[in-house]
Amino acid sequence: MNTVNSIEGSFLDIGSRLRKERERLGYSQPGFGEIGGVKKLAQINYEKADRYPDAVYLARIAEAGADVLYIITGQRSQKDASATLPPDESLLLEAYRGLKPAKRKALLAELLTGKKAKDSSGGVSVKGSGHRVAGGDYNEGKK
Repeated sequence: MNTVNSIEGSFLDIGSRLRKERERLGYSQPGFGEIGGVKKLAQINYEKADRYPDAVYLARIAEAGADVLYIITGQRSQKDASATLPPDESLLLEAYRGLKPAKRKALLAELLTGKKAKDSSGGVSVKGSGHRVAGGDYNEGKK
């Protein structure tokens, strides 16, 4: 394969690597496009390799955590901080990166303010005092 074909093949892969980075970061196409300053259709065209992103777009998504070197070349950047972190911090970073954007935002807010964000999951919250458990006496039925 000559150099020109190799370069062209690399450009064709930019779209798929861009999609992988977007998915790794947990963004939708419209959301990632908004970060990059483009509309959903442009984001779709980038990911299909029908169009190629410009430097401004790449700089904006880099600020959101995208590995632009990987998107362009297919090689992960060496600046990955998790490689030099202690195992517990690396695990924490990996778990954080796996969260959806809304969960990341809530977690950061909690860490920075020290206040627990309200849980809107609709789960059951059990509160009480003494020996009461979920509305019943813990010692009920014991003789």
